[in-house]
Amino acid sequence: MKVSWRNLGFSTSISLVIIALLAGAALLAPIISPYAPNDIVSDIWQAPCARFLLGTDNVGRDVLSRLIWGARITFIVAGGATMLSFTLGVSLGFAAALMRGWADQLLSRAVDLLMAIPTLIFALVVLSVLPANLKVLILVIALLDATRVFRVSRAIATDVVVMEFVEAARVRGESWGWIMWREIMPNAISPLLAELGLRFVFAVIFLSTLSFLGLGIQPPTADWGGMVRDNKEGIVFGVSAALIPGGAIATLAISVNLLVDGVLKRTTSLRGRREDG
Repeated sequence: MKVSWRNLGFSTSISLVIIALLAGAALLAPIISPYAPNDIVSDIWQAPCARFLLGTDNVGRDVLSRLIWGARITFIVAGGATMLSFTLGVSLGFAAALMRGWADQLLSRAVDLLMAIPTLIFALVVLSVLPANLKVLILVIALLDATRVFRVSRAIATDVVVMEFVEAARVRGESWGWIMWREIMPNAISPLLAELGLRFVFAVIFLSTLSFLGLGIQPPTADWGGMVRDNKEGIVFGVSAALIPGGAIATLAISVNLLVDGVLKRTTSLRGRREDG
């Protein structure tokens, strides 16, 4: 379903611009970053000035440079975890709805078991045993996200598989893969798009939470949650080094939600006009 980006609305357009700027900064970090992220370039907690636009942190590193490099880490981990969780969750959710019977029950009960464990406790236990590198973080966040995606995709697919066009595909002898991606997916794209935005925001916030607790991205690697942790004592003295990365996390989360909301409304209205016509 085609979406005209020019008609998305003001708030959605602004959110798209913000996301594009953050993603562009992450992509071009080696070029646009004023300093290397771990270089000590001045005194600690220096106020913003012409040389350091956002000031310096608790050991004298440039906050703007670390913010830009932190954006790269955030997009890599959150984006990778979201894509992996959707690939796993949607595939298993659609398969469970199609197979039904014992296979559906087995997958659903396994997901219920994982969802019964608080996400933060699960992540803390796993990351206390395994090294907190990028691959492990992506896998942990993706596994936790995939359970939610599975529940949503299975619920949607359960309603779709009983429709006549799916039964017709079964009669024609189409494979499960064909039915999943050519019959069910086009009719599930709108709610899954909304879920995609929620899962990405969850991954961003969860990564920042883990880094703040010391089990996410390990120092001295630049990360927004780690920047908040490193500079939290400066809030008492009016230092903005902890508030800036916290604002970046909030800005990205709000922008993604606004963008998904706008696209979802647009696709829903297009579908309504198509059905009326």
